[in-house]
Amino acid sequence: MSLSGNLFAANSLTEEEYDLPSSIRDLKPMIDGIVPISVEERKQRIAKAQDLMSKEKIDAIFLEGTASSFYFTSMRWGQSERPFGVVIPASGSIAYVCPKFEEERAMELINPVFGDEIRCWEEHESPYALIAGIVKDRGVKHKRIGMEERVRFFIADGVKKAAPGFEIVDATPVTAGCRMYKSKAEIALMQKSSDITIEAYKAAFATLRPNMPQAEFSANISAAFRKLGYSGGAMVIVGKYSAMPHGSIVPQIIREGDVVLADGGTSCEGYASDISRTIVMGKPSQRQIDVWNLEKEAQDAAFAAIKIGATCESVDTAARAVIESAGFSKNYKLPGLPHRTGHGIGLEGHEWTNFVKGNMTKIAPGMCFSNEPTIAIPGEFGIRLEDCLYIGDDGPHYFSKQSISIEQPFG
Repeated sequence: MSLSGNLFAANSLTEEEYDLPSSIRDLKPMIDGIVPISVEERKQRIAKAQDLMSKEKIDAIFLEGTASSFYFTSMRWGQSERPFGVVIPASGSIAYVCPKFEEERAMELINPVFGDEIRCWEEHESPYALIAGIVKDRGVKHKRIGMEERVRFFIADGVKKAAPGFEIVDATPVTAGCRMYKSKAEIALMQKSSDITIEAYKAAFATLRPNMPQAEFSANISAAFRKLGYSGGAMVIVGKYSAMPHGSIVPQIIREGDVVLADGGTSCEGYASDISRTIVMGKPSQRQIDVWNLEKEAQDAAFAAIKIGATCESVDTAARAVIESAGFSKNYKLPGLPHRTGHGIGLEGHEWTNFVKGNMTKIAPGMCFSNEPTIAIPGEFGIRLEDCLYIGDDGPHYFSKQSISIEQPFG
């Protein structure tokens, strides 16, 4: 997302903003110091992808206009029934496939530095033949075309039929092989996104009061992001529903003694944040304190297990050991930890790779993850502390300061 995409046009207060709580109304935009990803860095990404294609014996990969397209070319398009996308060959310049009536719009969006060829198809013609034609024209060694994971089946199937004798394969070793390892520029943007989220949360949490509707607190979080100059928000889960990791459709009221869990974030130049904070409205019970402290212990154990060269699985194992040793259930059963300990994050809130059982991927510099070993107790409450981190040459570093206690959510 470009900086202009982050900003809201009006600097003056709207009628609605005059009614905002002061903690939100007093926020100032956090838009200074943002450095977008450079053209040179995107060129390096394309070159790395081409190197990985050669190693994987893939002649070219096809991407729709989604996150991976933005990663390599700085261009987003979206998805409809009319295929639009980009072919990155193992050698040679990239090329786009576009509906003919959209050609002028496409020319506005693409950066010709990465390749300026657009092959267009009329409504009665085959876009799949154009994709296959680009691959053939760039040179064929292996007769293998990679499809990025977001490419829909009907497109992959169409290319397969238009390119007899070619194998359609998974392009994830190429795309994730690039995107999993963030540059310093990417990490700086993720740091900014995290900083913005913490400021929005602080302002919104200051508005909490007994008997506040869940929807009002959620709206306050979104309003705080807007005042900071970004679009963003958070899922808010209250009381017994906080044991459901992604909440409930049942409207909730925040009452005295309820657990309140907020999980969300924003993006800066497209790079995401994902932070969860859990508190109690009013004075917490000893039970709530004990489980909150156990959750913090599990999060700390996961972080301690993050070492360069260790497996991603080992981080999940470390968090589970803490929770299970306290008497909670094993193997995702409840009460206990019902999901993986963390996910990759970057241009998408969830992307490769994950802290999960069976993932033997080795932790390496440049990787970014969430650390969020939820404890869910059906019928009572759930506690989730989520902070994202990056792997430096010296090991892991959090983007955000951890919560200190159930009564101090911001470090």
